[in-house]
Amino acid sequence: MTMGRTVLAIGGHIGDMDLTAGPTLAKMVQEGDRAIILACTYGERGHPTIAPDEYRKQKVAEGEAFAAAIGAEFRVLDYSDGFLPDDDSAAEQIADIIRQEKPEILITHWTTSIHRDHERAAILAERGRFLASLPVDSPYGRHGISQFLHADNWEDAEGFTPDLYVEIPDAAFETWRAAIQGQAFARGETYGFRYIDYYSANMLAKGCLAGTTRACGFKRGDKGAELAGP
Repeated sequence: MTMGRTVLAIGGHIGDMDLTAGPTLAKMVQEGDRAIILACTYGERGHPTIAPDEYRKQKVAEGEAFAAAIGAEFRVLDYSDGFLPDDDSAAEQIADIIRQEKPEILITHWTTSIHRDHERAAILAERGRFLASLPVDSPYGRHGISQFLHADNWEDAEGFTPDLYVEIPDAAFETWRAAIQGQAFARGETYGFRYIDYYSANMLAKGCLAGTTRACGFKRGDKGAELAGP
């Protein structure tokens, strides 16, 4: 029996990878792969009327529920929204997860964003990947990731041009769309942006480019093994 792949999606806040990589993660899980969603911060300062301590609890519950709905695993590092460091201590936390879980594919933000936490999550993902590949004294050994991808995010658009398209079947899209409805910010309840409509339409637009109904676009951070496309 062929074992499925493991994909690790690293976002700056709870919900980032759910929106951008979520449809692809749902597709992979439905095809027998394993998906882990790792948020670097809680994203608790993003609600205009709910206090950060209260919203943090809500965000964690929303992240857990989304992951469960698409069949993924959920984790969050203990950093506060807007204050994600880009030091080796944070990168080592990610490296330990990589060593332990041994993903073949890593998905994160593009390197330029309107959000510092997004940019720093991308830096930490790349640094963590490097640290995990080194021969160090770890009970999990060392692990190299074969494919490093940047997800398509409207907040990370500067200089982002997809060079890989992943077809999103109807079943994966419907699973994602139902799951993402559980997140308040995605529904537009924080600052009014219609996230779900935007990303649903974006998949249709990318599908036109890829010659299929829907697709998610990614920019490759290397020329590693291909994530299955259309």
